[in-house]
Amino acid sequence: MKTEIRRNSGRLGISGLILFLLLPLLAGCFDGGRDEKAAVATAKTAFTGSGERTLVVGAYSVAKDAMAEILPRFREEWHDKTGENITFQESYEASGTQARSIAGGFEADVTLLALEGDIDKLVKAGLVSGDWKTQPYGGMVTRSIVVLGTREGNPKDIRGFEDLTRPEVKVLYPNPKTSGGAQWDINAIYGAGLKRSEEQGRKDPEAAKAFLEKVHKNVESLDKSGRASMAAFEYGVGDVIVTYENELLARIAKGVRYDIVIPEHTILIENPAAVVRTYAEEHGTLDLAEAFVDYLRSPEAQSIFAKHGFRPVEESVYEKNKGRFPQPDGLFDIEYLGGWDHVRKTLYSKRGIWYQVLAGI
Repeated sequence: MKTEIRRNSGRLGISGLILFLLLPLLAGCFDGGRDEKAAVATAKTAFTGSGERTLVVGAYSVAKDAMAEILPRFREEWHDKTGENITFQESYEASGTQARSIAGGFEADVTLLALEGDIDKLVKAGLVSGDWKTQPYGGMVTRSIVVLGTREGNPKDIRGFEDLTRPEVKVLYPNPKTSGGAQWDINAIYGAGLKRSEEQGRKDPEAAKAFLEKVHKNVESLDKSGRASMAAFEYGVGDVIVTYENELLARIAKGVRYDIVIPEHTILIENPAAVVRTYAEEHGTLDLAEAFVDYLRSPEAQSIFAKHGFRPVEESVYEKNKGRFPQPDGLFDIEYLGGWDHVRKTLYSKRGIWYQVLAGI
């Protein structure tokens, strides 16, 4: 899917004529490694005369509420530092959908996605630099954990993932084909199955697959995104939702009455952000995009993320907020499952465990 972005345009007038005459000279000022499109984009930015640029942000749906506060704060900070006015164009989709959209031609300057595999798709497409994980915190800007949300008072007495296998319990989580959040949910359930098997003597992938199958039999629907799954739950579908902790904290803060159940064994979620370098260079916004991604890890932005239920990556902000974020005894990370490369091959490949569960084989 290609999303067309319309930027400021108008008649060139005198500044346009100057730009036309100076382009050959400007192009000669750049070394051979700088691509011609980037040189032209820089020249266009210099001669618009508007004193304003647009930053295009393509993010996964769960980040939307936090971004509604972060973007205006960054705009103010940038103006205070540089005197430049900036505007934003925003797109929020399920993480996998957003990644495919950007790879397919949606010219985002910056992207925030649910999992590193979606950023890697953009690396393979030649849009994001391959060294994006060398940024602070491994390129991550937020953390969370997978939890269970129940109706107020927890009428089904849900205590952990094991209760999701009970026949009378109806479960919601989104579709991992489109939603990065869903992959975290599936990873958490599968990992909990592995932990259960270890308690019986050994780490057994077949036992973990059987556990995932039992949970999936009780799933009511597979929605497009974590946000869509939450909307269905609020509409009255299902008894329990498997989701990000921050999603439930954000809804509770807005007055929606849910109980949060933190399973003993669950997974640490890490969410990345990256500059979409190819598009940012073409648009003449590379400096702005890089500054924005840096800002996402600042204490100010991290405090906003924490307000919206995300676990901060910035240590000082986490220390101030850690009382809000209980640490389950059996918390594990993606490395417990062998790392993302292994997970993609074993769970989400065409013949992987997840698709075997869907096919009932």
